[in-house]
Amino acid sequence: MAVQTYEWALTELVKLQQKQPDLVQAALERTLREDSVLQWSLVVNAYLDEVINLGKAAELLGMHRLELQERFTELGIPLRLGAATLEDAQAEVAALRTWQTCAADKGRKVHARRR
Repeated sequence: MAVQTYEWALTELVKLQQKQPDLVQAALERTLREDSVLQWSLVVNAYLDEVINLGKAAELLGMHRLELQERFTELGIPLRLGAATLEDAQAEVAALRTWQTCAADKGRKVHARRR
């Protein structure tokens, strides 16, 4: 019996994503919910390819970041902790400052409403 390949389907999914993104998104979400091995593999590959960070990988897998960090260590998967470049570090600092400003503004609004 011949082995069936689905390369054509992957190519068509990429094209379909451009035309009907909601359809493809729903199908992927459903598939990943139902197939934990595929979900794990996709997330780990995205992490290894530096598409996502450890925190995002943990979120996608429904795990705490420290739990995933421990699992990666057990499996010999290299950990990327902290910013990889100066630009990444500067972006993290800028994001933190924005978050702090928003949190402070929100706190002032709550405090002002209580008066």
